[in-house]
Amino acid sequence: MTVVDRWRSNPIAWAILAIAAIILFSSIFAVVPETKQALIVRVGQPVRVYNAYRPNEDFGRTGAGLIARIPFIENIVWIDKRVLDFDMQRQSVLSTDQLRLEVDAYARYRIVNPLRMYISAGSERRVGEALRPILGSALRNELGKRRFAALLSPERGQMMDNIQAGLNRVARQYGAEIVDVRIKRADLPSGTPLESAFQRMRTARQQEALTIRAQGAKQAQIIRAEADAQASRVYAESFNKDPNFYSFYRAMQSYRVTFGTDGNEAPGSSSVILSPDNEYLKEFRGRRD
Repeated sequence: MTVVDRWRSNPIAWAILAIAAIILFSSIFAVVPETKQALIVRVGQPVRVYNAYRPNEDFGRTGAGLIARIPFIENIVWIDKRVLDFDMQRQSVLSTDQLRLEVDAYARYRIVNPLRMYISAGSERRVGEALRPILGSALRNELGKRRFAALLSPERGQMMDNIQAGLNRVARQYGAEIVDVRIKRADLPSGTPLESAFQRMRTARQQEALTIRAQGAKQAQIIRAEADAQASRVYAESFNKDPNFYSFYRAMQSYRVTFGTDGNEAPGSSSVILSPDNEYLKEFRGRRD
């Protein structure tokens, strides 16, 4: 029996051959997914990148797919192509109005230069660890230039842009690009500082309310005085035109207050006894020419 016949009749040999072929095939070829960048490392030295990140690239034309490498000499280091993020440890920041703030923030970044990232950091996790203290430092420097109220105003967007620009200069050294920086929350420390801040805010709002109330009273007095002056002018003009009508009008107003029900008292709750010839009732008697 020849050697070929022995191989054909030995299934174990065929299984060993198939396993060896699979190992060889897998060591030569690999499939790069759309979400990963493949960095080829030859004997510890990075040589090339497949499916590298490019801005505004079209899906399906990114370089993902089947690639080949030299078996047992070149290895693949997988690097995420998607946007990554890291949280900053809670920082204590002192604003210009001497308010100490407890700030939580996070940053989102992307690996855009796998070769530089591999040489400077070695892995994606180390990039986040290296940028985390830089974010804290940039945040303290930027918030330390402004008042606490700036965090609640449109100026906050400009602060985030400045922090992102400063952090991005450092991120380029690690082959990364900062996509966004955001503050999750900025609170006053609990206890006495927080209560003092609330008291100052309460006092400021009370003073503002008193100022608005005083201005309203002033405007009301001005309007009332102008109305009284206008009424006096109308009365004077009517008296000059017809003194009898003016006397009649004033008497009707007096009768309405005295005998009418415009007040708070119910009808019939008070009585007035006057003589028919009383001067006060002359308008009831009519004019006598």
